[in-house]
Amino acid sequence: MKIKIRYKYWQVILGIVCFGFIAAILYFVTGSYKQHENTEVDPDANPDSWLRGLYFFFYFVTLLYVALNFYYNLVNSNKKILSFLKLTGIIILVVFTYHIFLYYNFPGYFFKKYKNLSGMLSAVSGYLIPLLIFSYLFAYLTVLREALKQKRILEAQKLILEAQISQANFNFLKAQINPHFLHNTLNFLYAKSLPYSAELSEGILTLSDIMRYALSQGNQKEGKAPLKDEIEHVQNVIKISQLRFSNQLKVNFEIEGNVEGRMIIPFVLITLVENAFKHGDLKNPDFPIDIKLNVKNNKLYFYCRNKKKTGPKQISTGIGLENIKTRLHLAYGENYKFIVKDEPEFYTTELTIDKL
Repeated sequence: MKIKIRYKYWQVILGIVCFGFIAAILYFVTGSYKQHENTEVDPDANPDSWLRGLYFFFYFVTLLYVALNFYYNLVNSNKKILSFLKLTGIIILVVFTYHIFLYYNFPGYFFKKYKNLSGMLSAVSGYLIPLLIFSYLFAYLTVLREALKQKRILEAQKLILEAQISQANFNFLKAQINPHFLHNTLNFLYAKSLPYSAELSEGILTLSDIMRYALSQGNQKEGKAPLKDEIEHVQNVIKISQLRFSNQLKVNFEIEGNVEGRMIIPFVLITLVENAFKHGDLKNPDFPIDIKLNVKNNKLYFYCRNKKKTGPKQISTGIGLENIKTRLHLAYGENYKFIVKDEPEFYTTELTIDKL
């Protein structure tokens, strides 16, 4: 089992110091110190007793540090009671063995007040058992607090997602009439334009496909669309843009890997491409818009790079990219990486999804 260090050594020291400080305050507040005012100093006390005190302080810190972290890992991993009993037995055995070693090798330095070995071991048990019980309870409460915190975070994310879904459904229903009307109208215009202009009819058909895709994605139940449909949508947007500019746009779109059967949340790739079309220099043959998509072992890599246009620039609110980050986080959690490189002359976006 890989041990996670939940409690740092300095945190344990700080906790014991704070506990000792509070105990000292209570000692003086309750007047307990008066009972020891007339206590005679032991004439046989060693002058280096402060060294023993320092030793025992770090001994307790180390023991508590080990017990807390081991119990935390067991509780956090939902181990069975046998694991806890085994760990407790090992700690008790190690501590007893250590004290027996000190008792026989340094009897007059550490354990002068104990008459025999059983008395020493009885004293060790007196503090060791409460310390282990405290360590387990503290570790258990820590795991419980972290679980409650994680639950609140997940509930907050769920509320945000539900609110976004509700708003998206509302916006979709509100706008559904006009897109359907436009889609039907485009089909009518396509049929009428066939005898007059192949280029015009192709543009109308492409725009109709774009509208059809937008409408169909509004009905997605699981929030994801086939990757091949998303790629086709990007290609249609590029095609309609080429028709608008008489096929003068410089665009490279490379696709590698098998996209069949892969699913992705819709309108992410197209948002990145549209952003490049909006702010890029579209007619520079030396710096075409470079778009790459690679799928390998259920992992997707998408790359889009464009040279920035000179002159007046369109105002960007950044809402589109923030919306993409939110949707990616809700859909893929930690299984994605989204990088934006905003350089003086070039703008690059890279998206990696580890598990489609």
